[in-house]
Amino acid sequence: MREPRSMDAMGVFPSENTNFTNGFIRVNRTQLLPSQADERKAIALPVLMFAGGALGNIIAIVVLSISRQDRKSSAFYTLVCGLAVTDLLGTCLASPLTIANYLDEHILENGHLCAFQSFLLLFFGVAGLSIICAMSAERYVAICCPYTYRRWRVGRRFAQKFLFAIYVSNVLFCCLPMMGMARSELQTSLTWCFIEWRKQDPLPAAYTFLYGTASLSLILATVVFNVAVCGTLLLMRKKTVQRPVTRASVRERWVALSSAAETQMIVVLVLTSVVVLACSAPLVARVFANQIMHQDYHQADLTAIRIAAVNPILDPWIYILLRRSLFKRVLRSSRRVRISQNKRSSPPSPSSQTLFNPGPEPTIGSSHVLTQLLSNSNVITQLPAYIPYDPEAQQQARGDTLENV
Repeated sequence: MREPRSMDAMGVFPSENTNFTNGFIRVNRTQLLPSQADERKAIALPVLMFAGGALGNIIAIVVLSISRQDRKSSAFYTLVCGLAVTDLLGTCLASPLTIANYLDEHILENGHLCAFQSFLLLFFGVAGLSIICAMSAERYVAICCPYTYRRWRVGRRFAQKFLFAIYVSNVLFCCLPMMGMARSELQTSLTWCFIEWRKQDPLPAAYTFLYGTASLSLILATVVFNVAVCGTLLLMRKKTVQRPVTRASVRERWVALSSAAETQMIVVLVLTSVVVLACSAPLVARVFANQIMHQDYHQADLTAIRIAAVNPILDPWIYILLRRSLFKRVLRSSRRVRISQNKRSSPPSPSSQTLFNPGPEPTIGSSHVLTQLLSNSNVITQLPAYIPYDPEAQQQARGDTLENV
């Protein structure tokens, strides 16, 4: 804790810009102007971060809430919405304290406010990691263990109950410092509060290691689940492409190769995981470093907490930019660009257009042939996967053939 400055008889903190003449205080305003400008610049950053985080998460929640009913009923998008709500609450609760500290530098000297800000940073840090780990586990069970996924009836209700369990367990876990297991302290930069992570006392050190271990376990579990999901999808696609073409496998290959919804889920999961883990890992590393080395690198601590504060600002734009309609448009435009590049890269030479090689067909004929091929593929996909064996029908058919002969 910093030592409070002594006030004079009029309750004003004396500074280098304060002159005392005949018992009156005269402030050199020309010297105060640069410091006021610096304060305005400093407070502009947390205000912009608060506005960006709140606005982005509100838009993300609206986008997720107006999506189709079948998507809203899935467990994955329920967890995505839960992460957006968690980021919104973290932004709306933690940012006002930071802005108030820029307005009044003594506000965090209040022990209750300091403990509250420390609780917010602890809770929303581990809650975001828990939800992203739950999203990765849900995709892993859905793709790698589909029978277990159906047996557990994983859906919207299941995800809501799991979110409630995450919130309750994390609230209890982050309330342990208030219950006496550790204490919150104002950090060296005097702008934020966190747990005592350089103490050698057994109980505070145990909680610091426990918090760091829990966060690190969630990070490693998320990485393992994502690698397993992506590896399984790549193996499934490779086997599907290499499988010989038969009538029974046409529908299976068609579904496997054109699953845009599944691809969108994986892209959202991977990008969100990268953002959350990249923003949370520096703070987790500082937790272990401070408790093991017991050295004050306050600039590294401040950088880590600032990186963690960027997480709720970046997360919602992943859901907004990768919503299904925009995702399909991006895929279509990429395919059109690829086709146009292929056409430009291999134009037919005039000398090669002879009587036996007259060149490309007209556009109308090509579209007609393409329509015929698509209709034929639809007919093939509607064929049954197998032909039932009926001995009585075959005997009757043979009898009819003999009679005709």
